[in-house]
Amino acid sequence: MTEAAPTLDPDSPAQTGDLAPPGDLAIWFFILAELLAFAVFFLAYAFARSRHVELFNAMQAQVDRNAGAINTVLLISGSWCVARAVTIVTEQGDARRGAHWLGGGIVCGGGFLLVKGFEYAAKFGAGVNLSTNTFWMFYLSLTFFHFMHVILGLVILVVLLIQTRAGHYGPGHANGLESGAAYWHMVDLVWIVLFPLVYVMR
Repeated sequence: MTEAAPTLDPDSPAQTGDLAPPGDLAIWFFILAELLAFAVFFLAYAFARSRHVELFNAMQAQVDRNAGAINTVLLISGSWCVARAVTIVTEQGDARRGAHWLGGGIVCGGGFLLVKGFEYAAKFGAGVNLSTNTFWMFYLSLTFFHFMHVILGLVILVVLLIQTRAGHYGPGHANGLESGAAYWHMVDLVWIVLFPLVYVMR
């Protein structure tokens, strides 16, 4: 007696391609390149800190942890809003609600820039700059590099909002939306590493 050949389930991940990352493959190469750049930055920071522990500890006591924590909440909330937008558009086909959630992500990102702007104003007003010492050189360089990525992420979200409202995305055709969302989540992920590394770690 021979065994029946196994049947293929058309809804399984292997058949539907669900194992592939969302969005275009090109955006994932770009994201990996960006993560590599940040990783090099983080390693350089860690190396410098290991050579100047007392200086870094003293200077870290002067950063605004409350502002950093608020910005962490803002970016995590923004990522949640964007994830909700992608789910609603791709699974429910509701572009109007999806656009509203993208708007929420934009508001959170804008709040991040505002809080960070106040942080920079306070430090520059106190005479802190790139040449003050090694810690402030890394703090300003790292956070400003991330700051520029948040700005780019917001530009992408605004474009996605406009396109979503225009009905460009829906179930089965949301590569652009998923790609932009993946970039925004990368920005959030980098901050989740940057915040404890620069603001908290002793």
